[in-house]
Amino acid sequence: MDKAAQTRIEAIDVLRGLALALMLLVNNPGSWSAVYAPFLHADWHGLTPTDLVFPFFLFVVGASMACSLRNQIHTSGLAWLSIFKRSVLLFVIGFILQIIPFDQAPDTWRIMGVLQRIGLCFLLVAIMITLIKERWLLLTSMIILVAYWLILLSADQAPYSVENNIVRHVDMAILGSAHMYQGKGLAFDPEGLLSTISTSITVLSGYLICAKVLQQKSHKQQILQLLCIGIVLLGIGLIWSVWQPINKGLWTSSFVLVSSAAACFCLALIILLWRVPGINTALHGLKIYGSNPIFIYVAAWLFSVFLNRVTLTINEQSSSIQDWLYSSLQNVMSDKLASLVYAIMFTGVFYLVAWVLYKKRIFIKL
Repeated sequence: MDKAAQTRIEAIDVLRGLALALMLLVNNPGSWSAVYAPFLHADWHGLTPTDLVFPFFLFVVGASMACSLRNQIHTSGLAWLSIFKRSVLLFVIGFILQIIPFDQAPDTWRIMGVLQRIGLCFLLVAIMITLIKERWLLLTSMIILVAYWLILLSADQAPYSVENNIVRHVDMAILGSAHMYQGKGLAFDPEGLLSTISTSITVLSGYLICAKVLQQKSHKQQILQLLCIGIVLLGIGLIWSVWQPINKGLWTSSFVLVSSAAACFCLALIILLWRVPGINTALHGLKIYGSNPIFIYVAAWLFSVFLNRVTLTINEQSSSIQDWLYSSLQNVMSDKLASLVYAIMFTGVFYLVAWVLYKKRIFIKL
């Protein structure tokens, strides 16, 4: 394998590890009532660093598909049974995680979620790259983003409001409001069905970047093209945002472009720094973190449930393990810092898990 190809694969692995580490970090604060602003999602319109975490992970899913499936398409064709199996397993695992520890009534179980969205996007992009010639995928992406924009505008009034957007109405009609996320005080699912259409373009952007840009023979060419594409995507996304707001919950077309631009910039930086002594060590650590992404995500979710559900009784006072750890940190630092330190400790535990698996050459895949 030539050096450019090796760097391409390693850069994707590093970005995957970065996205996974950040996902665990922002999802597991000591207390949701004490979180620094950059570690929270935008309330509705707008963008924070946290809003880029999931798009980065999806971008990497697409890049990984280019590495693993692209040659199959041009030779023997895709193994569709394996594609469907992986998509279904991701959906089922994500659904089960959400209903653990099974203490809610079935008629209130949330159906969609992060792994469910990954599974659906994986299937949609596999279909697209099979049915559409590679040279037409970029045009197809733009047509889908414009079509999604028009679909959002079809709402009678306030098409980008949390109450009246068409994404919410479609999900309520298909899933039922009781089976949707309720975190905004009403039924609205940020991983809904209709918005999965535009989300699949985030995955497809990762596929196209890996299939085209990262095939360049030199690191300099890779970096320059990533920067140029990132600037173009960012410019179009920001201009588009004048008419269509950047919104992660709706996964608007402008959000797709801006977040994909950020992923391109991040990849360019990783490739640039990959051979810098010292920094390379940190990047290799992120590569290790991303070596078993689905397993680490599932294990972290279950561990979080354990910390929240298992109680300790100390001095006749009972509290969950998480609350006890967080309150212990509060005794020596501010609330928000204690919450962040707890999240860092949580994320660090799973770096150790990932490191042990990596050293033992254990890679758990669906």
